[in-house]
Amino acid sequence: MTLIDIETGLPELEFAVTKNLAAKSPAERAELLRDPAFGTAFTDHMVDICWSVGGGWHRPRVQPYGPLSLDPAAAVLHYGQEIFEGIKAYRHQDGSIHTFRPRQNGLRLQRSARRLALPELPVDYFIQSLKALISVDGDWVPDGADQSLYLRPFMFAKEAFLGVRPANKVGYYVIASPVGAYFKGGAKPVSIWLSEDYARAGKGGTGAAKTGGNYAASLLPQAEAYEQGCDQVVFLDQDRNVEELGGMNIVFVMKDGTLVTPQSDSILEGVTRDSLLQLAVDRGHKVVGRDVSIDEWRTGVDSGDIVEVFACGTAAVVAPIGVLKGRDFFQEQPVGPLALSLREELTDIQYGRVADRHDWLVRLDG
Repeated sequence: MTLIDIETGLPELEFAVTKNLAAKSPAERAELLRDPAFGTAFTDHMVDICWSVGGGWHRPRVQPYGPLSLDPAAAVLHYGQEIFEGIKAYRHQDGSIHTFRPRQNGLRLQRSARRLALPELPVDYFIQSLKALISVDGDWVPDGADQSLYLRPFMFAKEAFLGVRPANKVGYYVIASPVGAYFKGGAKPVSIWLSEDYARAGKGGTGAAKTGGNYAASLLPQAEAYEQGCDQVVFLDQDRNVEELGGMNIVFVMKDGTLVTPQSDSILEGVTRDSLLQLAVDRGHKVVGRDVSIDEWRTGVDSGDIVEVFACGTAAVVAPIGVLKGRDFFQEQPVGPLALSLREELTDIQYGRVADRHDWLVRLDG
């Protein structure tokens, strides 16, 4: 009998589970969790759900982590029809496992799918897929300071067809990687290279979707940033307004306490940014989303109108910006207390150390 969710009307997914016979031993897993590096070790299992035009979402399963078999004509390899998400699982002091605002990530995955002409996974299925993976790999969620299990849901076109149209067969997967603190020894100010020759996305393009092509477009300018001795790169739009970093949103703190963040259809809507801004509003700060030109940024720092600048995203949470560097300038940025204070409050919520006033946490185990 197929169970139907009363609230959504959707059939409940029943995941078939195939255990990994080559799973890591408790000792091997403990060694990997001792000091995990970002995205280098992976759990023993992964989620796999199929979609087709005729069958919809079907055959949900949890299976051993391993290579995927693709036809050389798979559409993703030729036309880049692919999207992904990033979300974390946190172990609380009582041993329970929670994630943070998964509905927002599920909605963003739907928006990305819509833009890339992929099927929209129901948000409840998105959350069920996270729970299904944790049900077998929950022991991989670390309990060290600032450690978590990074969950990477992704979807791509796997139909073997070279015609230029949306694919009729798609795969959705979830893999997971234990991660430690992004910044060893605490969040430190980062240096930013201003990219004036390259763009990560354009007006009407895929900038608001979390798709691999945007990140591929950022790799060359990111390499340029490294050559200039900088940690990250920031992009401008065609009107020289600030967009975002290669993988993080940006926020400006004005001298009157207002938080200003660039907002347009070429910028990915960040769940972490939205959460930090809500916490700022809770403290009485005003929040504004609008265009911020590179000239306003530089002159605002010089005049003291901008008193703090920080980047934010799932992996790093918050990164204060200490230096902005371009082809013909080097500008130190004011580093204030607000960014790190908001970071501490947000991570305290995520790890269950303080009350979750906004009901952002969702338990994944049990």
